[in-house]
Amino acid sequence: MKLLSWNVNGVRSALKKGLLDWMQASQADVICLQETKAHPGDVQHIEWPKGYTAHWHSAAKKGYSGTVVFTRGEAPLKLTDGIGVAEHDQEGRVITAEFADFFLLNVYQPNSQRGLTRLDYRTQAWDPAFLKYLKKLEKKKPVVFCGDLNVAHTELDLTNPKTNRRNAGFTDEERTNFTTLLGTGFVDTFREFEKGPGHYSWWSQMMNCRARNIGWRVDYFVASQALGPQLKRAWIEPHVLGSDHCPVGLELK
Repeated sequence: MKLLSWNVNGVRSALKKGLLDWMQASQADVICLQETKAHPGDVQHIEWPKGYTAHWHSAAKKGYSGTVVFTRGEAPLKLTDGIGVAEHDQEGRVITAEFADFFLLNVYQPNSQRGLTRLDYRTQAWDPAFLKYLKKLEKKKPVVFCGDLNVAHTELDLTNPKTNRRNAGFTDEERTNFTTLLGTGFVDTFREFEKGPGHYSWWSQMMNCRARNIGWRVDYFVASQALGPQLKRAWIEPHVLGSDHCPVGLELK
């Protein structure tokens, strides 16, 4: 089963930059997009690649946040919006697709923002609530979650760790919470296959950072440890343009 995830930084913008061609060529079973910045009605004129069915979870606020899951072939047993907490769910950040053997979550985690104005919300409200939801699902079957997690976990996951120490996405609080989550029985699937530095999924649009590969790895597929034997490969697609992020993938046996 081939799974793909991409923060498109506006689905309408990405549609003008080759999104449909990428989807068609991917041959993925599930495609999860984040930061869609759209409601279904905004793209109702689009003819999505044949075989894909879309499920949208849009933010209450127009042009903000939002997620969508495209599936083909095996239809999910159930699709659920949010994590059951109104404070978080109004931003359209999570879709859960239940399959026979596992849950797949498409998640766009909150950014702590410049000046860390949302750091407390992110680390003290969102992170504990999301972990609680994951563990609730995991009592039923294994879990995979993917998306823009807005955190570079270790110093290997960004080019300039020392100068970014207290910047959003690389604070001690965010990194510690991610470590805690992994410690409850999850694995960062990319690191199961690639241990080295220099692999990123987001680049600033300033100072030609992408061409120079000065970036951050903030987009992930994370899986329950129980799925370890089913992990076939995990990868990043830095050659795919159309957003300041690039797609990431996971294939399960």
